[in-house]
Amino acid sequence: MGGGMPLVRYWVDKMASPKGVQIWKKLMHKSACLSCAWGTGGQKGAFMNELEEPLQRCVKSLEAIASELQPGVKPHFFEEYPLYHLQTLTSMECDRLGRLSFPVIYRAGKSHFEPISWDEIYQIAETAFRQPPHRVASYSSGRSSNEAAYLLQLMIRALGSNNLADCSDLCHAPSSVSLSTVFGTGTSLVSLESLQQADGIVLVGSNAPANHPRLMNELIKLNERGGTVIVINPLREVGLMKFGSPAFPLSSLVQGSKISSLFLQPIPGSDLALFMGIQKVLLEREWIQFDFLQSHTDNWQEVVERVKATDWATLTNICGISKEEMETATEMIHQCDRVVFAWAMGVTQHTNSVDTIFSIANTALMTGNVGKLGAGLMPIRGHSNVQGFGSMGVTVRLKTEIREALEKLLERSLKREPGYDARALIEAAAVGQVDTLLCLGGNLYAANPDLVQAKRALSQIDTIIYLATKPNLGHFHGLAAKNTLIIPVYARFENPHKTTTESGNNFVRLNDEGRTHLKNADLTSEVEFLTELAHRLHGSSPVDWRRLQETRYVRQLIAQTIPGYEKIGEIDQTQEEFTISGRIFLEPKFPTRTGKAQMQVTPLPTLSLPTRQEFGIAHNTPSIVVALMTGRSYSQHNTVVYKEGDRYRGVPHRYCILMNLLDVQQRGWVEHQRVNVRGDAGQLNNIEIIIGDVREGAALMFYPEANLLMKASIEPRSGTPAYKRVPVVVFSEMSSGYSDDPLASQEHSDGSSD
Repeated sequence: MGGGMPLVRYWVDKMASPKGVQIWKKLMHKSACLSCAWGTGGQKGAFMNELEEPLQRCVKSLEAIASELQPGVKPHFFEEYPLYHLQTLTSMECDRLGRLSFPVIYRAGKSHFEPISWDEIYQIAETAFRQPPHRVASYSSGRSSNEAAYLLQLMIRALGSNNLADCSDLCHAPSSVSLSTVFGTGTSLVSLESLQQADGIVLVGSNAPANHPRLMNELIKLNERGGTVIVINPLREVGLMKFGSPAFPLSSLVQGSKISSLFLQPIPGSDLALFMGIQKVLLEREWIQFDFLQSHTDNWQEVVERVKATDWATLTNICGISKEEMETATEMIHQCDRVVFAWAMGVTQHTNSVDTIFSIANTALMTGNVGKLGAGLMPIRGHSNVQGFGSMGVTVRLKTEIREALEKLLERSLKREPGYDARALIEAAAVGQVDTLLCLGGNLYAANPDLVQAKRALSQIDTIIYLATKPNLGHFHGLAAKNTLIIPVYARFENPHKTTTESGNNFVRLNDEGRTHLKNADLTSEVEFLTELAHRLHGSSPVDWRRLQETRYVRQLIAQTIPGYEKIGEIDQTQEEFTISGRIFLEPKFPTRTGKAQMQVTPLPTLSLPTRQEFGIAHNTPSIVVALMTGRSYSQHNTVVYKEGDRYRGVPHRYCILMNLLDVQQRGWVEHQRVNVRGDAGQLNNIEIIIGDVREGAALMFYPEANLLMKASIEPRSGTPAYKRVPVVVFSEMSSGYSDDPLASQEHSDGSSD
């Protein structure tokens, strides 16, 4: 069972710790949760969601707060520890160093980071951003605010650059691309209120118990009202079978609540074939709502013809799910009046992810489950404000109406050519086409595939500026060719000004001002840094950048230029949080060219794996080639690791591989045996086998550690890498040149070592 009493014990332990009072104060602060985009908090109360339901904080929220409440990094820390020592630290060890409390710089060729004055910081930053516009770029993380996001993109675009890479490029960009194509909006079509009217949910490629625990409350309530939960995931996550939520202490906490009504485990990357199978059952049973398709969709005939022309053997062979199982799933969907189709990165991080989401949308439309209360499509996003960054224009796919509004504000035309997304940024940097990079939070280095390539690419950039609350792997491995600056900033609940954030269900929350627990700290806010730098670069006309250090003026600009955000211009007076207009569809009318949903024909994927010989493994070596999925652990937020193990999956540390029992036994292996794992970019040694309920031919390892195994296979329309289907070979014979240390002597495809 997921959840349950261990969650309560964790809360008790934290509240009883020396930091308990501080944690409680931050929990009660009127600001949005720091963790996932499903979060809670804001003006309605720290434990309240947008519907004013209580007890809506989870352990991930508590972990994030506790991490931000660590003591500051000691004044002489960087003098005591040279760079080579910092580069031996794990993600968790980096986080445990504490809060960044003073700015530092690493100058190329030196052995240590060293303190730096604010005058020199701005001098270096201003010089760095006066390079040709196409050679400057930014990367951002969704933990920051709408105000900082808006200022970042406005400053970069005013320079003449569209190089606004974002962490969403590496995760949910396929959701935005697909939904925009079909429905004219790139976000969830479902509000929390609407979700609570559903009597069925199809949950695809999500580990909600670990990554979005608050969503589990909605699944529990759905089951309690007799609803249906169909889970689709190659790994049978324990928390999606049964989960005990503290929000329901009498009915759920101890014994746990049943979650899934049906659990399907397809081959990684084959979800599209599974949904086409569901569509084929709908067609054969005459359950497709043709009246709905004719009235509210375009291209439906082509989609139906493709389904009709595809035979069952092809579908079952691709996805590894039987016709009978697909019939059962379809019957469950048909019996529901209102179904929400939801997905996470198990869908988006594939080379065919955009087509897969098209297929999910086709299924929803064929059953009439779009454009009414309790039904629709719902991407489940990770970072707490990652969707807000896209809304603010931090994207390489800027909407025309936003561009035109920004041009009016800036009194000039903006560059039309697309900029670098996260992967394109790495590729451009690798060939010396980027001079300056500003990272507003995040960990661009560790979040990328092929960590050696990422490190080398970043080392070609002259100046990199990191704005962060705590050290991470990227600060010590993503070093610039000349100057690497780490700027300490306030956490969300510490900012000296009000900010806003946007949930994954399009709800905007207002965060009150706060204060930091750090004594004698030399911090800045992201808004202050960006406005000061922008003033130095652009002057005070037509935008008075220093005036925007008072964030209510930023919100007034947002209201003028971002569609659906008009109410934010009054939020300082009204204190009223709101759902963004034009995104939640309670009738089947969409902001497309025709007002109808644009259904898309979806080509089936060709899924194959290399032979072990292609990996250079001898025929007589015990080995297996598997489709590796990378994933986050229970106590992890993006690349930040709070605990080494994963209690839900029974994994004791980070250097394990979760495998199917039959796959292990057929190679003569046993659980806890140590093996090697080799991909097309590198190898990890001394990896412990853990038996898990993952389908045959698939396996799971932790992100970001496993990122060094893979080169970047990209979905071309979104630019997102395929972290969830990585061909690797697992073998038990040590090859010469490899050490027992999983991080030592990593071999890479170019024959070099990191």
